[in-house]
Amino acid sequence: MPGYKHISIYFLILLSLPGYAVAENKVTVSGYIRDASNGEALIGANILIKGTNIGAATNSYGFYSFSLPAGKYTIIVSYIGYQSISQNMDFRESQTLNVELQVSAVRLEKVIVTAEREDENIQGIEMSVIKLDAKTIKMAPVVLGEVDLIKTIQLLPGVSSVAEGSAGFNVRGGSADQNLVLLDEATIFNASHLLGFFSVFNADVIKEVKLYKAGIPAQYGGRLSSVLDIRQKDGNAKSFNSNAGIGLISSRLLFEGPIKKDRGSFVIAGRRSYADLFLRLIGNDNSVYFYDLNYKGNYTLNDRNRFYLSGYLGRDVFEIADAFSNSWGNNTATARWNHVFNDRLFSNFSFIYSNYDYALGILQTGSAFDWKSNIINYNLKADFEFFIDHSNRIAFGTHATYYDFSPAEITPIDESSIVPTTLDKKYAAESAVYLSYEQRLGERLTLQYGLRFSSFFRLGSETIPTYENNAPVVYNEGLGRYEPGTVIGSTHYGSGEVIEQFYNLEPRFSARLLLNKKSSLKLSYNRMTQYLQLISNTNSPTPLDVWLPSGPYKEPQTGDQVALGYFRNFKDNAYEFSMEGYYKLLHNQLDYVDGAQLLFNNNIETDILSGEGRAYGLELYLKKARGKLTGWLSYTLARSENKVTGLTENDPGINNGAYYPSNHDKTHDLSITGMYQFNKTWSFAANFIYATGRPTTYPVSRYEFTGFTIPQYEDRNLDRLPAYHRLDLSATLHNKLGGEWVFGIYNVYNRQNAASITFRQNEDDPTLTEAVRTTLFGLVPSVTYNIKF
Repeated sequence: MPGYKHISIYFLILLSLPGYAVAENKVTVSGYIRDASNGEALIGANILIKGTNIGAATNSYGFYSFSLPAGKYTIIVSYIGYQSISQNMDFRESQTLNVELQVSAVRLEKVIVTAEREDENIQGIEMSVIKLDAKTIKMAPVVLGEVDLIKTIQLLPGVSSVAEGSAGFNVRGGSADQNLVLLDEATIFNASHLLGFFSVFNADVIKEVKLYKAGIPAQYGGRLSSVLDIRQKDGNAKSFNSNAGIGLISSRLLFEGPIKKDRGSFVIAGRRSYADLFLRLIGNDNSVYFYDLNYKGNYTLNDRNRFYLSGYLGRDVFEIADAFSNSWGNNTATARWNHVFNDRLFSNFSFIYSNYDYALGILQTGSAFDWKSNIINYNLKADFEFFIDHSNRIAFGTHATYYDFSPAEITPIDESSIVPTTLDKKYAAESAVYLSYEQRLGERLTLQYGLRFSSFFRLGSETIPTYENNAPVVYNEGLGRYEPGTVIGSTHYGSGEVIEQFYNLEPRFSARLLLNKKSSLKLSYNRMTQYLQLISNTNSPTPLDVWLPSGPYKEPQTGDQVALGYFRNFKDNAYEFSMEGYYKLLHNQLDYVDGAQLLFNNNIETDILSGEGRAYGLELYLKKARGKLTGWLSYTLARSENKVTGLTENDPGINNGAYYPSNHDKTHDLSITGMYQFNKTWSFAANFIYATGRPTTYPVSRYEFTGFTIPQYEDRNLDRLPAYHRLDLSATLHNKLGGEWVFGIYNVYNRQNAASITFRQNEDDPTLTEAVRTTLFGLVPSVTYNIKF
């Protein structure tokens, strides 16, 4: 594919670099840092040379490498929550040094809520990045007592919920589909369980979570607003272990152990909800449940080669007897090979499969039908890291993805009047090459700059309509509305034939200026391109949403973001404070004409308009990382707006071409989260949330036509739902057998937060209109029992 010829440039660069260290009589030290109790790779662990600024942090696979002049040194290996190691070493030649760290004994006076270097927020070049471990995720109170990764990141600055109870999330004014969600590198297209109230991520099997809001590294692409990179545990390579949990909504079980001690391991974890079982016990034929299965295995052949196989299988089912059925699920598999070419060149090769499918069944007599859709993608990746020395690192690689879209296959049931319909299948290929260089200039300044070149090909077999004046949507001035354009012909493209192609350069830049040992300034810029569009007119992602590729009449979305931040630590890194401002411009944003028909529409371009977007804001974050009481406070002041002008001078566009709040605009978003370790038996947690109500559109008047009352709407999103706020509490009781009871109360003071507000005629006086508030959750108690064995 176009773009791969650039790979040779990277290898030419590498061939010119190895002599850099040799000329100065340097040696290279490299290896892996792991947990001594289970063999898990430690991500972000630090190995430093005492009395110097020489050292390195481990990558996503626990590998590190750095160069230094030959000689005798004292090395210090550290990782939060683990006992540090200090050892005298004589580095006369390059060598492999693998290190295992012991977990620190838990002391009540030093409870830590992160798993990284204590001053990483100051020293590291990354900004606008959220890092979480499983322990922190499990401590936060959540809806119905179910531990949930997505609910936890929504408590942090710049991240907001699309709706109460929903597993979707918005980042810095972007829509939910503008987030790239990866589980062991596989794309998750729908991260929701149980109608959106829970996410698909089982906290028991999660090792590390990273959410990039800005300064996104060049290795990532395909979405505009964020990257949520989730890594599963490798499994215990020392001994067999299990843990289980039983809650009101679901139960879960995890089993892990060595394939061969210290060489390979596996982990398998499953969950299943059982609301459907309770319904059957009371004679109710309706059903709603989910299940999922996570698995991962790895094997170390030698110090230079390690293999991984991991995946996820999940499904949701929602059925109303004799009326309605709906199911959806993700199925992923990732095969990886880590290879160390030499002590400074690390590589990872991946083959990834992802299949997201969804089905709908309407069982109404006379109009019964089944609807099935799915999106499959196959992804090949080659990623490399070249460690020049302790101050310079290069990352480069190439990715290629093939997409197979099946928007809808509609099949009538029995004597249904529905006509069998199959919307056109769509095919596409996406490729990219990238290069990123991290450079430390002296003690205070570190730079990271990179470039990603991406390409996208819309492929046949498909027939593309041709519209009069090349206009798939036109404005009818007489009726004051948008209508489909006139089809004047079509062009058929054969299998594999290129229908349309796009190329984009995506530069990235980050800088960190160390003001002193306790504070730093950071700056970042990134351009992103998104070639897949989520076809939905709802605020929250649903299983019925359809992903479609860019192509004729649908340009890819692009976005530019700049961010500036100040970072400061207090009291020996016990407290962290950050303040970040950002400004983001979005191009080719889709919005829908009034009365758009999105389902069962083979020519969606006749119902969409393209416009611009902008988002800007200020984020404040204060975290207490040590002590009996830990937690954080986050506050975001932000705006997110869209602008869709008319197609010509004679049509209004949306809101007459003026900026209007996007569906996910929230002016104020405040979260306070606290966790208190009372003693070895009891621990407590609480969070309070306040947010401006999301934009909505209320009718301004009504009129009657042939006996029907019809509401009249004007400009979009100029009204808002009432402000949202709630308080959640939880208490955990630990017993001597290794088990724990988790008691929770969601929405303690029973706030009736509005999920939506609709309007209807008053039953007693039809001349009056009344507003009706829909609330999803009031006060919800929960209890869960967890045990390890």
